[in-house]
Amino acid sequence: MVTEKPAGTAIDDVLAEYAGLESQMSDPSLHDDPTTARRVGKRFAELAPVMTTHTRLSTARDDLEAARELAAADPSFAAEIPELELAVATLDAALTDLLAPRDPHDGDDVVLEIKSGAGGEESALFASDLARMYLKYCERHGWKAQILGVTESDLGGYKDATLSIKSAGDSPDGVWSRLKFEAGVHRVQRVPVTESQGRIHTSAAGVLAYPEPDEVEQIEIDESDLRIDVYRSSGKGGQGVNTTDSAVRITHLPTGIVVTCQNERSQLQNKARAMQVLAARLQAAAEEKAQAEASEGRTAQVRTVDRSERIRSYNFPENRITDHRIGYKANNLDSVLDGDLDALLDALTAADKQARLEAQ
Repeated sequence: MVTEKPAGTAIDDVLAEYAGLESQMSDPSLHDDPTTARRVGKRFAELAPVMTTHTRLSTARDDLEAARELAAADPSFAAEIPELELAVATLDAALTDLLAPRDPHDGDDVVLEIKSGAGGEESALFASDLARMYLKYCERHGWKAQILGVTESDLGGYKDATLSIKSAGDSPDGVWSRLKFEAGVHRVQRVPVTESQGRIHTSAAGVLAYPEPDEVEQIEIDESDLRIDVYRSSGKGGQGVNTTDSAVRITHLPTGIVVTCQNERSQLQNKARAMQVLAARLQAAAEEKAQAEASEGRTAQVRTVDRSERIRSYNFPENRITDHRIGYKANNLDSVLDGDLDALLDALTAADKQARLEAQ
């Protein structure tokens, strides 16, 4: 049985917050500030499942209490008690799960950076395969994916690529709740197109993932800390390629973080978008540092391309994908590369939720 007091304390806080949000949303002036309105709407949507489950649980508990009282006078009501007890236990567990600690960024949009690693051209080709995999996954979920910048290899692979991925609407489980698990080193085993002897090679590409919140808070960027370079956008040709030096590369000198954007039509637009991404990266780095200092040794999402942080292997000869963090294996690599990532991400989400419950 779930302990009542801690759960009650948590739900009391949620009830109070929900009432406050409901009051805010009924105020027409809220929509004068679209950013605040979206933040309030997102939080309201996050709490809706908690409120629904709490209401159903309260009703089930009242029905159970009534059935027990009536059973004393009329034995026919006793038959309802086991079913009601099961409903209460199920809803109680569901509410406890909803009130469990969750990543505060789960509803946020995401920026992914994909970088080739050891393996030369083969690694760059694999990096482009990963980028296509994520783009196909976004299509399946109706998310808006935008390529902010790409540096291509001689064979058309990606030396590096930056993707901005946004959800279709406000949701407590947004893009970050799924793609945060992608950060780390991805290893591939296959026969490269450059291999004439048919030998299997192993190479790797790195993925960096960080949330891109609606508002980037408490991040001040000193212009003197930036080196800004402009250059001509690269691409396959056609109307989508600029013929002027409109692409922007911003280097944050104190941290060495480099952000590029070449997708927008003007240099000014590219600079503004790159500054947004830089601010999001600096905020993510600041939060990660604060978490590490507050809890040394805490398990965190990997956001560096360190070979020791290998998270997943893609074995082409056996059509097998393996996630080393949770021991997940499946022989459906072809469908995964086609964007069918949900079974894998569901397993990672379940493991993360269990870890959070154990930590609590």
